[in-house]
Amino acid sequence: MSVPPTIILMGVAGSGKTLIGQKLAQHLGGVFEDADDFHSDAAREKMRSGTPLDDDDRRPWYARLRARVEAMRGLAPHYVLACSALKRMYRDWLRAGDDSSQMIYIHLDGSHELILERMSRRKGHYMPVSLLGSQFAILERGDDIVTVSIEAQPDEIVADILQKLRQP
Repeated sequence: MSVPPTIILMGVAGSGKTLIGQKLAQHLGGVFEDADDFHSDAAREKMRSGTPLDDDDRRPWYARLRARVEAMRGLAPHYVLACSALKRMYRDWLRAGDDSSQMIYIHLDGSHELILERMSRRKGHYMPVSLLGSQFAILERGDDIVTVSIEAQPDEIVADILQKLRQP
């Protein structure tokens, strides 16, 4: 398989989507963005207060993200987006009919304990550690994603992603 133009790094909060996404985009000569930057102020405040977003909160966010995916096509060889995309329904909203030659989901997978430890060291993020359980509760694994462990160092994780993307 050749590397698709749109790569979505998905997973629960604290799984390393931003760091790995930045490194992956740099390696591919592409553009990286974080879906968190597309949340409304109201959604950020809701999460900051400790209330998880519901599907009604997420639908307009995914519509903005899909519009961004389409806008980025042709502007860079690869567009890497860090986006939780925890439910298959959310991935379908964002995919909007694209096949695996156009968009692929890479799930950055780690244990609750590892991610909790990483999140507890993080400073200044609006997503509180208290919402991690709700993220794991809605995470839907499936055959529409490629899973990569986050147990290794960031450069090793990127190498693992690239190896999986380039498999026939």
